[in-house]
Amino acid sequence: MAVFVALGAFLMTLAGGWTAHRVTDRRHLVLGLAGGLMLGVVGLELLPESLEAADTELYGVPAALLLFVGGFLLAHLVERLLAHRQAAHGAKETDGRTPEVGLTAAAAMVGHSAMDGVAIGAAFQVDGGMGTAVAVAVIAHDFADGFNTYTLTSAYGNARRRALTMLVADAVAPVVGAASTLFLTLPESLLGGYLGLFGGALLYLAAAEILPEAHHAHPARSTLLCTIAGALFIWLVVGAAH
Repeated sequence: MAVFVALGAFLMTLAGGWTAHRVTDRRHLVLGLAGGLMLGVVGLELLPESLEAADTELYGVPAALLLFVGGFLLAHLVERLLAHRQAAHGAKETDGRTPEVGLTAAAAMVGHSAMDGVAIGAAFQVDGGMGTAVAVAVIAHDFADGFNTYTLTSAYGNARRRALTMLVADAVAPVVGAASTLFLTLPESLLGGYLGLFGGALLYLAAAEILPEAHHAHPARSTLLCTIAGALFIWLVVGAAH
């Protein structure tokens, strides 16, 4: 049942990527919307769930928050290292963007989607009602995941073929994750830590890369409205799921 439900996530992810692919002539609006979606996913879904799942503290600070900050710093470090590596080898960036950063970010999205599938499978192991609730939330926000995966890959100067490859990998990942729960069970605390780490990395990409790029060439109200709309959409999805 979990694997069958995960096929819905597969279709929604492809739909999100297809949408991002079709509106390339409005790149600033795509980036603005992607930034809002990423901000909403981090603040309204990933961070609250990570705090709930990983309830341990280190020196008075929730471990999930420490991993959240660590994920932000890790994303910054990876970006700088990749940019320095390209410069050292005489490679050129594409419009000031390092393509490897986009691939790394997209790979993180694929990993997150696989964990979404694991979450669906684990919830169905508890009972059908919980499994259905988790599946609705995952399938709803996988549209944003597909949209962001394609946008992140292409925004950093990668060819369309690479962006489509990462999109397909992101779509398949929830099905693989759900199937894996037939053989393993993920501890809740470990899942919470992962969500915190991934949330920090995603926030860095949204705040330091995607949104500045969206508003740099086209500082229009429409871009800002797309960012707000993206965050509001995730709010509606999270509210509907609960």
